[in-house]
Amino acid sequence: MSLLKIARMGHPVLLRRADEVKDPHDPEIRRLITDMAETMLDIGGLGLAAPQVYVPLRLFVWRNGDDVAALINPEIALLGPAEAVGWEGCLSIPGLRGAVPRAERVSFRGLDLDGDMVEGEAEGMLARVMQHEYDHLNGVLYPMRMNDFSLFGFNEELARAAGGEAAIRTGRAAEPRPEAAT
Repeated sequence: MSLLKIARMGHPVLLRRADEVKDPHDPEIRRLITDMAETMLDIGGLGLAAPQVYVPLRLFVWRNGDDVAALINPEIALLGPAEAVGWEGCLSIPGLRGAVPRAERVSFRGLDLDGDMVEGEAEGMLARVMQHEYDHLNGVLYPMRMNDFSLFGFNEELARAAGGEAAIRTGRAAEPRPEAAT
């Protein structure tokens, strides 16, 4: 296992559609997923997509309670019209946060680490993380989803304006107003 280098905003790998994983049973895919999980946990991220580690393949990992889950060749569908605006950060855009509108519920399907088909639904923060990581597979970074750039900035400045760094980390800072996102 090894820690992987994170691609930062501006690198072309983050702006292209990632390729399908042809053989999910390939030992290199398992190694990649293991290294991505280790990297994500080491940095303190909630999710990590393969393009973020310079690998243009359609897979991502995310924190699932105390465990890490993976989805290979995922498909995500938005469920219902309900949308929420919430703070997001990104390992590929260090030091910045923004208020991003996302569907409150999604369905997902794809292959797990063993190559077995999995499907389910997610809501709340998990739905947000899955949409964020899925966007990476399609060359989309969260600022491209933002509607109100007055709710985008450096963590330190947002924290100062909202009453402390802890407020940003917990998502309680200057709560984005849905009406401000139109």
